[in-house]
Amino acid sequence: MKGKCLVISGGTRGIGRAIVIEFAKKGVNIAFTYNSNEELAQNQAKELEKEYGIKARAYPLNILVPDEYKELFKKIDEDFDRVDFFISNAIISGRAVVGGYTKFMKLRPRGINNIFTATVNAFVVGAQEAAKRMEKIGGGSIISLSSTGNLVYIDNYAGHGASKAAVEVMVRYAATELGEKGIRVNAISGGPIETDALRAFTNYEEVKEKTASLSPLNRMGQPIDMAGACLFLCSSSANWITGHTLIIDGGTTFK
Repeated sequence: MKGKCLVISGGTRGIGRAIVIEFAKKGVNIAFTYNSNEELAQNQAKELEKEYGIKARAYPLNILVPDEYKELFKKIDEDFDRVDFFISNAIISGRAVVGGYTKFMKLRPRGINNIFTATVNAFVVGAQEAAKRMEKIGGGSIISLSSTGNLVYIDNYAGHGASKAAVEVMVRYAATELGEKGIRVNAISGGPIETDALRAFTNYEEVKEKTASLSPLNRMGQPIDMAGACLFLCSSSANWITGHTLIIDGGTTFK
């Protein structure tokens, strides 16, 4: 994988940061996005270059405005000569999900729309732009991160769960249509993963305790668990895997 290039949305924290580091360890050049903290992102890019001897660049992106991806990829074209992997990882939180992260009877169109825009629409536009570049080099791998919240009930998660189900369907359609170009498209569905985003949940401690009790491994999922799955699906070991959702949940959805 050395010398190839990963484009990932949301690469400064949590799962995104873990993915960036795992790919950098393999010699993959990294183009990652951030939402607001430019200083943090630029410092992390410099650290990646120094630590792993790769090329790393950070770019601002608001996934609530998916069309920003078009200009973003033009900037990436100036800095990198290829795109091999694209991972749609960034999520929204805070005020943007008001009316979307709540009980079913309290759901509101604006909150739901924001969640779908950030999850489904952002994946579509980002994957389209990435696919155009991948086609030029004979193929590549695209991944959307998902959640088992579309398979099992999670309190206040109806808006998010529905959007994850939708993006998994979109992944299968993309995989079917892009396969002839040598582009594989998959989703990785994580059980509750210990990140800042999960800690923002009002019932975080309850989710943490329940997840550990449900898992035969007796622990919460960690960002590195998702990062390892992404690395596998982008590697040559997964050359015949496409249109698939890989569940990384510590066995929790079975019990």
